Amino acid sequence: MKKLIVIIVLALLPLAGFANESVELESANIDLTDHAAIQRGAKYFTNYCMGCHSAKYVRYKLMENVGLSESMIKGNLIFDGSKVGGLMKIAMPEAYAAESFGAPAPDLTLEARRRGSDWVYTYLKSFYTDPSRPTGVNNKVFHNVGMPNILWELEGIKDPVYKYEVHEGAEKVAEFDSEAEANAMVKEKGEGFRVEKVVHGFSKRTDGKLSDEDFDQAVRDLTTYLTYISEPMQLERQHMGVWVLLFLVIFTVLAYLMKKEWWKDVH
Repeated sequence: MKKLIVIIVLALLPLAGFANESVELESANIDLTDHAAIQRGAKYFTNYCMGCHSAKYVRYKLMENVGLSESMIKGNLIFDGSKVGGLMKIAMPEAYAAESFGAPAPDLTLEARRRGSDWVYTYLKSFYTDPSRPTGVNNKVFHNVGMPNILWELEGIKDPVYKYEVHEGAEKVAEFDSEAEANAMVKEKGEGFRVEKVVHGFSKRTDGKLSDEDFDQAVRDLTTYLTYISEPMQLERQHMGVWVLLFLVIFTVLAYLMKKEWWKDVH
C-alpha cells in the first residue's frame, strides 16, 4: 500500500522545470542499472553539492541498495557524524544561503524528476564566466542563476562565445557573429526587428583537473545519482507497469468474451 501511494504521488509531480526552452538539451544517456555510476555520483554529490544543497528526503542508507556497505557509506559519504540511517541534511541555515546567494539553495531530492535528467546534465555543463554576476558566473540553461560553478575545479574555466540573433516578433530571421552586422540588419529592416545576444558556445580559458571526456562522465554520474534518488523505485515501477498493462489487456479480452456470452440471446 505504501509503495502504491508513493507511485501515485510521484506521478502527480510536475515533470517540467523552468528550463530555458530555447536551449537545446544534451542527452544525459544515464543507466539506472549501473550501480557503479550511482556510487560515483553519490561521491560527487556529498563532496561538491552538499555544502549548500540537501537531499533531506533521502537516507544515506539508500546507497546499500546499489552495493555500498554501511562501513563504506560511513567512510566515503558521511563527513559530519550523521548516522547511516539519517537523512541527508545540511548545516547551512536558509537565511545565510539567501543572504549569500540571493535565495536558499533548493533541496535536490526531486530535482531530476522535476526538471529531467537531460536538463540537470546540460545545466551542470553550461556555466561560463560573467563578471556582472555576484558569483562571477552565469549559466546558459538557467540564466542569472545564483549558484556558483561548484565543479569549476574539475572542468576548468570557460568563457562564453556569443552570437547575435535578429528576431521579428518571436521568430529568428538571421544570426551573426558580429553585433554590428546584426544592428545593421535591424536598422535596414526597421520597426519590429530586434537583436538578441545569446550564448552560442564556450571557449576554454583554463583546464580543469579532468579531461573533457572524464568531466562529461563525472557529470553523467552525478546526474545518474540525482535521478536515482528522485525515484529509487523507478525501475521497479516500470517493471510493474508492464505486468499491469498485460493484466489489463487480458482482463479486457475476458470481459469482452463474458459480455458476448451474457448477451448472446438478447435481440
